[in-house]
Amino acid sequence: MKARNFLEVDDLSGVELTRVLDLSEQPARPVLAGVGVALVFEKPSLRTRNSSEMAVVQLGGHPAYITDAEAGLDTRESASDVARTLQGYYGIIAARVFGHDKLERMVEVATVPIVNLLSDRAHPVQALADLLTIRQEFGSVAGRRVSWLGDFTNVARSMAIGVMMLGGHVSVACPKGYGPSETDVLRFTALAGEHGGSFEVAGSPVQAVDGSHVVSTDAWYSMGQEDEAELRRPIMVPYRVDDGLMAHAARDSIFLHCLPAHRGDEATSEVLDGSRSRIWPQAQNRMHTMKGLFTWLCE
Repeated sequence: MKARNFLEVDDLSGVELTRVLDLSEQPARPVLAGVGVALVFEKPSLRTRNSSEMAVVQLGGHPAYITDAEAGLDTRESASDVARTLQGYYGIIAARVFGHDKLERMVEVATVPIVNLLSDRAHPVQALADLLTIRQEFGSVAGRRVSWLGDFTNVARSMAIGVMMLGGHVSVACPKGYGPSETDVLRFTALAGEHGGSFEVAGSPVQAVDGSHVVSTDAWYSMGQEDEAELRRPIMVPYRVDDGLMAHAARDSIFLHCLPAHRGDEATSEVLDGSRSRIWPQAQNRMHTMKGLFTWLCE
């Protein structure tokens, strides 16, 4: 039987995505007893490493943290050969990489599931935590309006896909040159039509946030983009989430951020620490949704 892989949220069907979220809220079962999970980290991470490791432990398995100095994807040996080697030891290979193509080449040769822990194109395990947090807050993602502000990152792409797959509405406001691509828009439009959601590119941050149930953003510069910080900051300032912008959201709205946050840049401390913020339950849900995903892969 061909292994099930998870490189982006829409690798799942809508039914499967709901199943993963359901499993995320159920007590852990020892579905990984006697099984190892390879966690290959070309890029380091706080939340992704710890949530993944603890998810594997709680499911009865053994997590193996493998750094790029050890794996050397496409330097010591090809990403394909790394996958060929690791599948002889582990039941699941999960990797956090710079280039998405490395994951695709792993999938081509692997006989065990490949999970995307982050790539330049997608961050689907983060999206699972986002969706679970929204569902816990409102009971359902369907019919909820979710806004995204600032740079349209890999996090934004995966979150938008997941929200629309569950019947939600997405509105984004981004500076010129930092928004979704034409390919993204076509993909989102198709998803929205298929699942009953909607997607729009708003003309301003206020327009994007107006009436939103969820306001979300990400760092203005990601790991590896630190040298662009001074260039990006003045471009992104109008998209900063502060109390004034949150005032345009729905009265019961919540604020999400995948973290780490640069306080005072993409969001103020008043928002990050405020009553509407759900960033800490969101971070904790990284572990719960990893449990749900790994359990689903073992079903």
